[in-house]
Amino acid sequence: MIFSRTDATNKDFIALTKELDAYLKTTDGDEHDFYHQFNGIESLNTVIIAYHNEIPIGCGAIKHYNDSTLEIKRMYVTPNFRGKGVASKILKELEQWSRDLKYTTCILETGTRQLEAIALYHKNFYKQISNYGPYNEAENSLCFKKTI
Repeated sequence: MIFSRTDATNKDFIALTKELDAYLKTTDGDEHDFYHQFNGIESLNTVIIAYHNEIPIGCGAIKHYNDSTLEIKRMYVTPNFRGKGVASKILKELEQWSRDLKYTTCILETGTRQLEAIALYHKNFYKQISNYGPYNEAENSLCFKKTI
């Protein structure tokens, strides 16, 4: 597996996030429009794409939140590569890039219906925190934090 550091203009990232959005539309149900408004990729300048045999199989991004904290966004692994540790490896790459940029904390939001994502974040030592920012009143949101 090879990782590429890129940005939101990357065609593979755009394709992967379209797959992610289609998946989330089914799991989010009536709340999809609420969550989707926070998932634009235009401002994402720090994107990781995982490749297997030159085929894009997963992605994730980090976005400035405050002077010490980056928010993890757009985590996705294609169905054929789930359960093989790809998401954890993407997460570790994002954390390393965060450290390289001199940030000390990563935060993220996921939905209560994304059980695999919740398990991923627990497995990688993210601790659940109070919902932040636009998710403060979102009852189907879970927010996590990790000091890196």
